[in-house]
Amino acid sequence: MSEQSGNSGGAARTRLGVLKTYKLFVGGKFPRSESGRVYEVTDTRGNWLANAPLASRKDARDAVVAARKAFGGWSGATAYNRGQILYRIAEMLEGRREQFAAEVAAAEGLSRAKAAARVDAAIDRWVWYAGWSDKITQVAGGANPVAGPYFNLSTPEPTGVVAVLAPQESSLLGLVSVLAPVIVGGNTAVVVASERAPLPALSLAEVLATSDLPGGVVNMLSGRTAEIATPLAAHSDVNAIDLTGADTDLARELETAAADNLKRVLRPADATSDWSADPGTRRMLAFTETKTVWHPVGV
Repeated sequence: MSEQSGNSGGAARTRLGVLKTYKLFVGGKFPRSESGRVYEVTDTRGNWLANAPLASRKDARDAVVAARKAFGGWSGATAYNRGQILYRIAEMLEGRREQFAAEVAAAEGLSRAKAAARVDAAIDRWVWYAGWSDKITQVAGGANPVAGPYFNLSTPEPTGVVAVLAPQESSLLGLVSVLAPVIVGGNTAVVVASERAPLPALSLAEVLATSDLPGGVVNMLSGRTAEIATPLAAHSDVNAIDLTGADTDLARELETAAADNLKRVLRPADATSDWSADPGTRRMLAFTETKTVWHPVGV
């Protein structure tokens, strides 16, 4: 007797869903945490959504190595090329808009309409920063008026490897708002996703992997923010750190650790930050260094 006919008189069988186990994103690849640990991610109602990796100190160090390796090629790429790649990320996000709307709705307890609006804003934010890629030099640099027979030119250059603690409450729009300004100027990033709601960030890593972004430019870690951020703040090959996702006590500890090797530190903004507001150029300029060149004027 076939299975169909055998069940014709009974109730339809229920299917057991297969929950996804996400992976880290390091060096353009998707490794598991070296510790093998994962944790359950739930929505705002406590429903189990998926498993996310618990990154370790070793994973953080591996991510820094990958970011440093990628820095030369990414910082040396033309601003126009970086802008093209950021725009490509927006294109890929647009194609997966429904998936991200569902993930943001579950992560932040929003209606589907409000979640979709935040996804749209995140896509638009990538486009906005893509447009800035070949313009920030003109805004932040230029010829300086000096007395003497010299040309004196200042231009912004990337700081290097930046550790980014993503906002805890804004799982996608806030994440994009702190990540895009770091990489558009030529920096590479090690991102610590929201501890409570990491799934949009881990799904974004899958988008980045197929968006022409060179491996290692963005490295995505998930897990306990304090556990991952502490070795990043103390790491001598990390040049700057964005403390947005840290609470007051953790931010103070990380800033102290960063001072030991003279990291550039961006302190967390107000916890009630409106991530949909015009971001301006502050975050782009926070992770640049000004290079000034003197050149004699020929007679």
